[in-house]
Amino acid sequence: METSEPRWLSSDERAAWMTLMGVFMRLPAALDTQLQRDAGISHFEYGILAGLSEAPGRTMRMSELALLAEGSLARLSQAVGRLERRGWVSRCADPADGRYTLATLTADGWDKVVESAPGHVEHVRTLVFDSLTRAQVRQLREIGGRITTAIDPDHPCPGLR
Repeated sequence: METSEPRWLSSDERAAWMTLMGVFMRLPAALDTQLQRDAGISHFEYGILAGLSEAPGRTMRMSELALLAEGSLARLSQAVGRLERRGWVSRCADPADGRYTLATLTADGWDKVVESAPGHVEHVRTLVFDSLTRAQVRQLREIGGRITTAIDPDHPCPGLR
């Protein structure tokens, strides 16, 4: 029986991997901290509100919203329940197919997105984009898209859709 040697990372690949892991660990926490402090919501909740704000009729099926928010249906349902209690989202059965549930951004939810977005975007700009050149932003988009496609070819990166 033949055994193959593992494909170890080169020193450059290892350095890139460790840097990427630092981003994975630190960026979500930094975004969450800003939104909790300034808007009283988590980054995941903000993603739900923002996703609904851009959907036709500010409404999406929960299953589609889970893909957009990069969360499981169970996690999404819990978060939408919190947003619903605050009056920012409502849920109802999909009239076209009752097997699905629709989430809709309410007028108060729209106001919350409008109020929260400027601070969030400024924080994203500060943490991510201000230190990059235009070429690096394009490269970041391409690299992120390739990695996301390798992870899940059936659900490409939202920025590439």
